[in-house]
Formats: sequence, structure tokens, C-alpha cells
Amino acid sequence: WSNALCKGYAFNAMATHPLLVMLRSRQILRSKIMTEILAVAQRGEAILTLKAAPVAESELGSAWLNQLSNAMYTTMMQRSGVGIAAPQFYISKRIIIVASRANPRYPDAPDMDAVVMVNPEITQMSDATCIGEEGCLSVPDARGEVVRAETISVKYLSLAGEPKHVTYHGFVARIVQHEVDHLDGILFVDRL
Repeated sequence: WSNALCKGYAFNAMATHPLLVMLRSRQILRSKIMTEILAVAQRGEAILTLKAAPVAESELGSAWLNQLSNAMYTTMMQRSGVGIAAPQFYISKRIIIVASRANPRYPDAPDMDAVVMVNPEITQMSDATCIGEEGCLSVPDARGEVVRAETISVKYLSLAGEPKHVTYHGFVARIVQHEVDHLDGILFVDRL
């Protein structure tokens, strides 16, 4: 069946096979769609249930990684999001953007510069938790109260591969946890 995959054909039973998902991801990354608003995967689609693959060292600093992050950011801003993960765009890679700011969906969100996190890993979570309302671009018209750690530390790479280790509190910590959940195939509604 490898010939069928290489030609872009697949049977429905294989539609969620990780190899097929990765091949589709590569097709999207090479297309001119990267400069436009991207389609957002919706609850019930298999891509949102998969554990995303790490970004390889050879991909750091690449044109496609920069194009992907630009398209993710543009789409997130256009849809009034405060965070986004690559699997929401049918790209099974461990990339998130955290960009808290007041907008129609989150009028009280604190302002911060957008941060692209490649291969993020939460290294510490406080025992103290908080309950807060969450929504998701992949679960439209649904919101819910989710318990999250109040403070987290996260290590990640920049787009160029520079290692970072940062501590976040409150709403921004919530965004990071929500987006890392996406990388592990978890939606906020799974935590209600």
C-alpha cells in the first residue's frame, strides 16, 4: 500500500494512519495554502486524537516551519484565538503558538507578545490549581470550566532551534496547557 500512499490515494480504513497523516502534512506544507487562512480541524476529526510527532532537528529554521508558524498565527488572529496548535491545521507536529490578548472571545485576557513553541514540554506544574472558562477553535460554540495548574514551567525550542525554559502563571499558563493537550490528542472538553 505504500505505492497508493505515495500517489495520494488511501482507503478509508487507512485515513488516520500516522504515516498518511504525515504525508498529508507534507503536502499542505508545500502548497501555497501556507500564505492564506488555514482550515481548522473540528471535534471528531481523527487528527485531533493523535499524539503529534516532534519537529526534527533538520526542520528547525526551515522555510516551511516559518511559513507554517506565520499561517498558524494569521489564522489564530483572524479567528480571535489566544493560542493554536499545529494539529488543528491537520499538521501532526509539536508546534504551538501562545498569544494572549484581549479580543471578542477573551475580553479580559492579558496582553503578551506571541510566542512560537517548538516541541514544548511542561516540566513543572504547581499544586495550586484554578478553574477557568475555555473554548477552542476546534470545538466551536462550546465553552467549559476546566481545572488547570495555576503556574507551569515549560521548555521548548524557538523556530531557529534556540532552547528556552519559561515559567507562566494564570491565564497564559492555561493557554500553554490547553495547546500542549492538543499535541497529545486531548481536547478541553475531554477534561470537563
